[in-house]
Amino acid sequence: MILFKHELRWGRLTLLLWTMVIAFMLGICVLIYPEMKDQMSQISGMFADMGSFSAAFGMDKINFGEFIGYFGVECGNILGLGGAFFASLLGINALAKEEKEQTAEFLLTHPVSRSKIVFQKLWAVITQIFVLNVVAFAVVILTMGIIGETGGLKIVALMFLAYFILQLEISCVCFGISAFISRGGLGIGLGLAAFCYFLNIIANLTEEARFLKYITPFGYTEGADIISRGSIDVKYLSVGLVMTGIGIFIAFYKYTKKDIV
Repeated sequence: MILFKHELRWGRLTLLLWTMVIAFMLGICVLIYPEMKDQMSQISGMFADMGSFSAAFGMDKINFGEFIGYFGVECGNILGLGGAFFASLLGINALAKEEKEQTAEFLLTHPVSRSKIVFQKLWAVITQIFVLNVVAFAVVILTMGIIGETGGLKIVALMFLAYFILQLEISCVCFGISAFISRGGLGIGLGLAAFCYFLNIIANLTEEARFLKYITPFGYTEGADIISRGSIDVKYLSVGLVMTGIGIFIAFYKYTKKDIV
């Protein structure tokens, strides 16, 4: 697992930075809730009556005056967008960077098969995503304890699980794309994550666009839906798991046959 350890060392500063930023923002978001509680209660009804705008962000289904409703929207957006961007960057650079930095020839001269290279790089990506979510979850649990809000722990855990799966899906799709490119794919990765986020907003606006939730991983991370159902929507989640598997399969298939220069 030498390559796996190398990948973790190579990405440790990026992981540290993204983890610190996301965990810090989540912690602050939770800590300021007691100060915002009364104000959020007052505007909760107003948000619920804002028509399409409320529906786009799921604010018509939750109560901002309750901690879990506040967390679902405010903290959910931080973890959702921040985690998605981080996952896309990891995935899109995982295989492409060897050719971009002209280290592919050196790597392939070692007695290790291409399939093992792909596996170890993928495992490094998954490990980094897992570390970010564990740290962020620990910070949220700690800050919830500080402000005395522990009643919604199950829902919070479900949201973290949903966002973790979302990050895996986006990273694996980008991982598959990474096998096809030999230069920086920063724009592709970030663009894909942002595109998926806005697809979910469009899907919330009208029933005619509801089918888009099968396309975007944000469809099964909707905080309002998880809060109201008490579970992750399996029909959207199942499609996401399939897309994750397809991304991994494509990465293995393409990279093992790719003419690397």
